[in-house]
Amino acid sequence: MPIVDIHTHTAYTEAAPETFVHYMVANVVGHGGNPTEGLGQEGSAERALASFVAEFSRPERFVAHLDEQGIDYACVLAEIAPVTSGIATNGYVRDFCAHSPRLIPVCTVNPFLHHQPARLLERLVREDGFRGLKLYPTYAYFYPNDRALYPVYAAAEALGIPVQVHTGSSVFQGSRLKYGDPLFLDDVAVDFPDLSILITHGGRPFWYDRAFALCRLHRNVYIDVAGLPPRKLTTYFPELPRLPGKFVFGSDWPGLPNPVRDNVAAIRELPIAAGAIDAILGETATRLYKIAPS
Repeated sequence: MPIVDIHTHTAYTEAAPETFVHYMVANVVGHGGNPTEGLGQEGSAERALASFVAEFSRPERFVAHLDEQGIDYACVLAEIAPVTSGIATNGYVRDFCAHSPRLIPVCTVNPFLHHQPARLLERLVREDGFRGLKLYPTYAYFYPNDRALYPVYAAAEALGIPVQVHTGSSVFQGSRLKYGDPLFLDDVAVDFPDLSILITHGGRPFWYDRAFALCRLHRNVYIDVAGLPPRKLTTYFPELPRLPGKFVFGSDWPGLPNPVRDNVAAIRELPIAAGAIDAILGETATRLYKIAPS
């Protein structure tokens, strides 16, 4: 079973807010997304970040990174949230992922910036080959169950693509946590029973119980564990062994403090059955994103 990382971002982000750049400098500078200590003189961190972005903006280098980390496939997420975390356009992600079939393009829509976002989604999937949708409520200031988004969910359901929805907290200044409660996705799960919904970050740190309850109640709801310490998954979700097929591995690269392979190793060490680990690391993702391993 291949290992699939369903949650990676691009190294390059255009029009990024200053607070986002400061976060990247403090936490992401260094090879493979690891922090670099002792950068020395003023300005060296910014230069190191520029070097990191230049290196990993090359798709062939990112694929080599996947090899180094033992990852077979990676979903690359578009992001259009100029207020909080910047912009990685759908076009940029499409072109980046065209380099390799191991890169799965995931598009985004912003209901405040896109006219007729449902039609845009249909175009992105049918014409540009996107395989999933990512929404950023806490970054773009909308509730996930806003009826204005229902045409988008209807389109995603008809297209057969999964939808990842950011929930819980964020380190980026300007994020508004009130939009991140997973409970808002209950309406979406009920009204679109054939739409696969991934609760990104599992509602961290306030709403782990709600996220798990939604997975238990709805056959079409899953938890994307990106950004969560793998060794604590059974602490945050004590009943995880009951529903291993509802948890999907994601790293949140490049914004993580340790190599992706360490997170994979930590999941393999969880006190759960081997079959459950396979489900988390790749089996469920290959089904949701229609990945056909070669």
